Amino acid sequence: MKTLAYLLIVVFLFSCSDSADENPAPQPKDDDPTLYFPPINGSEWATMTVAEAGWDQTKINELIALAGDNSSRALLILNDGKLVVEAYFGKEFNGTTNFNANSNWYWASAGKTLTATLVGLAVKENYLALNDKSSEYLGNGWTSLTATDEQKITLLNQLTMTSGLDDGVANSDCTLPSCLQFKAAASTRWAYHNAPYTHLDKVLENASGKNLNTYLNETLELKIGLTGQFIQTGDNNVYYSTARSMARFGLFLLAKGKWNNEQILDETYFTSMTNTSQNINLSYGYLTWLNGKSSYRIPGSQINFSGSVSPNAPTDMFAAIGKNGQYINVVPSNNIVLIRMGDSPDQSLVPFLFQDDLWAVFKEAIN
Repeated sequence: MKTLAYLLIVVFLFSCSDSADENPAPQPKDDDPTLYFPPINGSEWATMTVAEAGWDQTKINELIALAGDNSSRALLILNDGKLVVEAYFGKEFNGTTNFNANSNWYWASAGKTLTATLVGLAVKENYLALNDKSSEYLGNGWTSLTATDEQKITLLNQLTMTSGLDDGVANSDCTLPSCLQFKAAASTRWAYHNAPYTHLDKVLENASGKNLNTYLNETLELKIGLTGQFIQTGDNNVYYSTARSMARFGLFLLAKGKWNNEQILDETYFTSMTNTSQNINLSYGYLTWLNGKSSYRIPGSQINFSGSVSPNAPTDMFAAIGKNGQYINVVPSNNIVLIRMGDSPDQSLVPFLFQDDLWAVFKEAIN
């Protein structure tokens, strides 16, 4: 079990790097006609045995044990869309019922990638454009910046964590204008900052004229069988669902925004979402973490650390990652989706290290 102290030791041992990405990810597989999609309604989901997947059963057992021993609630792994691993641990929120396929849990910041997807759907429907000024949807004075500086912030800045707003304020989740203060010009600084991201929910509502959950339901949930909802939790809107719903979203991402034969999310947008979005943090797309890059930044830091976010994972993996270890790991080259829900495995804000611990075992199972 790696602790926060170990994280601090590790990150400061990394050398700093401002170089361009030197480790391009391998090309994903072409669309696989054998990729399986579960029915939109009901609990039916085709399975595949570990042996059929060609994986090592002993290592898979070790992986499940590792997840269970580190406060996980669910571990699901898909291969070609089929369930190979589905394990549940511990209790539900009230502590009285065993966590299971029908239990709901929060996505935390893994829901950022879901929000990025909704923005892409709104772009497809011509409700907005990424280079639009945020104030067109949030109104003038949504920050405490001067009018000139505020007008420089675009929706793309909100999607890429480059708003230039100060993430060092007392409450970085606060969306009040008084909490949104100038730190740098838009597009010149990357910082993991929840408040500008959270404002994308209001952007979507004002652009579409619909409640956030209504828009999500109409554009995505009904089309891929996702069942969940955004719930106001503190200053944030947090998505809650079952682990299987999280896996459905991961499968949708694996299929590059497609479900069965329907291209739901424009593939050009999907490609931008899952590739480096700016030249400051190479490991960040549109509210999505990218593996296999030559450097990365962690929340709360302005240092570029050399290497990949998860060195043990495949270089083409991209991920939705949330507080306390909510993971949606997508690996196009292997047609794999790995889902983890649960309580905190360590004390880090975005627990990269436990994700890498899982992959240290899983890579031995699949190689």
